[in-house]
Amino acid sequence: MTAKITVVVPVHNGETTLSDCLSALQSQTLRESDYQLIVAIDHATRDSSAEIARLFDTQLIWSARHGPGAARNAGIAASITEWIAFTDDDCIPSRRWLSKLLRAVCQGNNSDGTLGAAGQIFGFQSQSAPARFVDLTGGLNASNHLMHPKFPYAPLGNVMYRRKALEAVGGFDERYWYGEAIDLHYRLLQVVGGRFLYEPQAVVFHRHPASWKAYWRQQFYYGQGLGQFMFHHKDVTEWSKWRELTAWGKLAGLGVRACVPGNNDVALVCRGIFVKQAAQRLGFIATHWNPMEWRRWKRSMRDA
Repeated sequence: MTAKITVVVPVHNGETTLSDCLSALQSQTLRESDYQLIVAIDHATRDSSAEIARLFDTQLIWSARHGPGAARNAGIAASITEWIAFTDDDCIPSRRWLSKLLRAVCQGNNSDGTLGAAGQIFGFQSQSAPARFVDLTGGLNASNHLMHPKFPYAPLGNVMYRRKALEAVGGFDERYWYGEAIDLHYRLLQVVGGRFLYEPQAVVFHRHPASWKAYWRQQFYYGQGLGQFMFHHKDVTEWSKWRELTAWGKLAGLGVRACVPGNNDVALVCRGIFVKQAAQRLGFIATHWNPMEWRRWKRSMRDA
C-alpha cells in the first residue's frame, strides 16, 4: 500500500533530542504502511545525528545548503506522498499526531480544497522560567498564530501541507534565516488557497529554551526573520522609522513593568514579554534596517 504522509524532520546538530523524536514518530497509531519518515540533515551538522537516524526506519538525506528551509525542501523533493508533515528534532509528537492530522484533512466533501492542517504544541518538561513563560503565553500555539488578520501561519513543529501545494510555490524560501513559516503560509494562501484546518487533538511536545540566554537568542533570530519577511513583502507590509520609534517607546513601558518585584506567574509573564520584545526588536533592526542585508536580499532575489 502506498504511504499517504511523509514526515520531514530537518536536523542540525540534533544528537541530544533526535532519538526521542524518531522514537515517537515510529510509535504512531497510524499504520506503518500509511506514512514514511525522512530525516534531512543540514550539511553543516557536525555531531552524530546521522548515526542516530540510521538506527531507525527512516530515509536519511543530506541537505546541500545550510538552514532548516533548505533541509525541508530536500525532504519535499524526496517525497512522493499526497501530504507532507513537518516536525523538528527537538519535538516529541504524541502517538495519535499523524492520525489526527490525516483525519482532519480528509473529513467532509471538500477535502480536495484543503491546503493542510496544524495541531497544538505543548512544552515538554517545562521546568525552567523561560520554558514556563512560553507555555503560559502560548508562544507556539497555532490557534493564536492562525488568527492573525493579515499573516496567519502555523509553527513548523506541528503542521501538514498538501505536497502539490508546496511544489506550486517552490517550497520554502531558503533565503530566510528564520521566519520561513510565515512566508510559506502567506505564499500558499496567495497562490494556491484553500482551507487550512486547526486540529487541537494533534499534539506535539516541544522542548522550550531552558535558559533566558537561549530564549533571548531564539527570539533575536525570530526578529531577524520578521525583518526579512517585512522587507521581502514590503508591498503588503507597512513599517516606518516612526513606527520603529513607537515600538521602542512601548518596549520602555514593558521594561518598567518587568522591574516590578514578584515571583508569581504575573511577574514572570511581564519579564518574559520584555525579554521577548527586546530581543525581537534588536533582531529586527539587524535585518530590516540594515543596508547590507537589503543589498544581500536584493541580490539573492535576482539570483533566485
